[in-house]
Amino acid sequence: MRSRRSHALGWSVGLFVTTLVVSVSPALGAPTNPALPNARLTPGATNPAVTPATIRSTICVVGYTSRIRPAESYTEALKFRQLDSGYNLLGDTHARDYEEDHLVPLEVGGSPSAVANLWPEPRHLLWGASRKDHLEDVLHGLVCRGAVSLSVAQRVFETNWIAGYRRYVG
Repeated sequence: MRSRRSHALGWSVGLFVTTLVVSVSPALGAPTNPALPNARLTPGATNPAVTPATIRSTICVVGYTSRIRPAESYTEALKFRQLDSGYNLLGDTHARDYEEDHLVPLEVGGSPSAVANLWPEPRHLLWGASRKDHLEDVLHGLVCRGAVSLSVAQRVFETNWIAGYRRYVG
């Protein structure tokens, strides 16, 4: 059984870690949760070639995203510019700690190269890149099966993908 002192210490450390994780640069008007992008800088953007009428010939075709994904040289250069301009978590500008990610995923018709759709997503958070990737796969499958509309799937990412994860993944 833990002593009252160790329990209080654990609570204090937990509070510190929670505070650390949800505190980000107010200068950028960043969200309270750093797993969500700054909506002012990254509102999301869709690909006009992907519509409900074209999903069978675009996003639901195996290999579609690899054909339209921008070159790594483009996304890496953008990630460095974004991190250096202050779009980072608590001053961490180490590129390895981020994935330059499409807010509206290519798998549900996101724009491949629009800056409004790309952001440096932190990797090492509870709600980091790997969880968002899982939601992308789930919603892609639902859209291609006709269980969720394309616009609903896109809106999940444009608004709050964490809430979408809780709804569609659990």
